[in-house]
Amino acid sequence: MASGTLYTYPENVRAQKVLIAAKYSGANVAVVQDPPAFKLGETNKSPDFLKKFPLGKVPAFEGSDGTLLYESNAIAYYVANEQLRGSTTKDQALVQQFVNLADNEILPSAATWVYPTLGVMQYNKQNTERAKEQIKKVLSYLQEYLKTRTFLVGERITLADISVGCNLIVLYKQVLDPAFRKPYGNVNRYFTTLVNQSEFKEVLGQVTLADKQAQFDAAKFAELSGGGGGGKKDKKKEKKQEKPKQEKKKESKKAKKDDDDDEPPPDVPPEPKKADPFANAPKSSFILDDWKKVYSNEDTIKKAIPYFWENLDRENWSVWYSEYKYPEELKMVFMSSNLVGGMFQRLDKMRKHAFASVVISGTDNNNTITGVWLWRGQDLIFPLDTNWTIDYDVYSWRKMDLDDEAEKKLIETHLLQDGDFGGKECADAKTFK
Repeated sequence: MASGTLYTYPENVRAQKVLIAAKYSGANVAVVQDPPAFKLGETNKSPDFLKKFPLGKVPAFEGSDGTLLYESNAIAYYVANEQLRGSTTKDQALVQQFVNLADNEILPSAATWVYPTLGVMQYNKQNTERAKEQIKKVLSYLQEYLKTRTFLVGERITLADISVGCNLIVLYKQVLDPAFRKPYGNVNRYFTTLVNQSEFKEVLGQVTLADKQAQFDAAKFAELSGGGGGGKKDKKKEKKQEKPKQEKKKESKKAKKDDDDDEPPPDVPPEPKKADPFANAPKSSFILDDWKKVYSNEDTIKKAIPYFWENLDRENWSVWYSEYKYPEELKMVFMSSNLVGGMFQRLDKMRKHAFASVVISGTDNNNTITGVWLWRGQDLIFPLDTNWTIDYDVYSWRKMDLDDEAEKKLIETHLLQDGDFGGKECADAKTFK
């Protein structure tokens, strides 16, 4: 198992790829990124550093066995295990295909579009529009490719997913607002599945999707590019002499397709905390946590189902039936199960307001997904938060009539996760609690 030291600077997306790969493989990677141990522009230009890494590029890796590497994709490959690299020659080739796509098709356009919104690069309308079209092209390709896939290569996460996911982060955090990302439901589902994996979260923290598309801030650019001080005469001089030179320098850097450079990408500003949509909801006699404890720990038929009907507050809570709209797309049962599991992960912050029992019924190449959901309020819960809307539109939803005997039986069958589901038997089931 690989081990060693990674030299980088904070929030370096290229280093994050390496660290996520290390989390999956169990590699022991120590990070040196803060002064005085490492200072970008000084440490990586020192004689000792250049003796090991002649180009002075970061991230740079020094293995405990003396191995020296400086390209992030090479380092990620080195610390990865066989699963991440691809277990067959074909899978290995596919992994490299998507790693290259991430660096050559996603990253340059992402930088052109996003960096002006962060004030570190001059806005150019023609270049930005071209970048947007390229991102749309890539997202459309991934949308179709992921139609029947959970991950890019095989049935588990590989370096392909780590590279593509990391290079999409700045787009999703800054500019892919709900309207822009709406046509790409499969990609949205894929991306949020990745960033909600524990290995990604340990490195990235919580990734919040953009509520609105960030725009170029001329004042911020002027400040960051050195145009914020001095009198009118000085500013005029800077505008004539320094600014064009700096813009050219920055744009040429971003146009390069090198894997790494020694300039840190800008930090993405944190999204403001969202208010709890049920903060002002009336108090209810039905305590969701109590119900979840009963359902998890007691006999479903003898205890849980009677508790549900006796304690449900029908005025402040509602029960909904969901069914996957495109059963013809569902193939293997375990893939359908992964689809449901990914949805649950992306709805993690909704758990304190909702409960669901979802059943995958049928067999391989002939299965469907249905569920019974309980949540606060009488309307669909998903539109209350843009982060909850990623998956719900691929399901049909209807509020259930709690006085109808057939509806009650349907609810109980799903709570039992056993019985007849439209002529099919339960193949797998998942509980959102």
